Amino acid sequence: MCLRHRKGTSVAITRARKEEQVARYVELLGESTGFAIVSPNNLPVNKIEALRRQVREAGGEYVVGKNTLVIKALEQAGWVVPQGQLEGQTAVIFGKQTFPEVAKALLAFIEKEKLEDDKLKIIGGVMGKDVLKSTGVKAVSELPTLPELQAQIIGLIVTPAINIVSILDAANAGVVNVIQALLDKDKDDGSAA
Repeated sequence: MCLRHRKGTSVAITRARKEEQVARYVELLGESTGFAIVSPNNLPVNKIEALRRQVREAGGEYVVGKNTLVIKALEQAGWVVPQGQLEGQTAVIFGKQTFPEVAKALLAFIEKEKLEDDKLKIIGGVMGKDVLKSTGVKAVSELPTLPELQAQIIGLIVTPAINIVSILDAANAGVVNVIQALLDKDKDDGSAA
């Protein structure tokens, strides 16, 4: 197998280099909760670098690799292989921390740059054992991020605690009011005698 350089010369990829790449993809898959497959056709290098940065900031990694090596890594890592998605010129965007955050960053980049499918097309992806179409990746991007989920869970835990404190506070106030009323009544009864 050879890679072609811009000047028309080709450089063979050694078996050892292929194995290194597969091992790197397996490592990325081990750290990931999902990935998106995109086709960066006609996307200028400066835009690709900006996308890489945005994906990295969201906890992901943008990788351009040979499709057969990515498929081999998926098989080795026990991930489902998205049939028909790893064909032609593709890049894989791994969601190393949380895939929804990375998918959100991808969609935000496409929207901010006003990119059409002829520049950067979302082909699909995988989350867990589910193969996603492009609409599935978009749906994943709408899921809450890890910090948002944590805030929601904390809110669910804290709200009942606040209610319990309010009830106990009201109960204490009620007991104090009853005691005070009894004392006031005793005082009134004592002064009337």
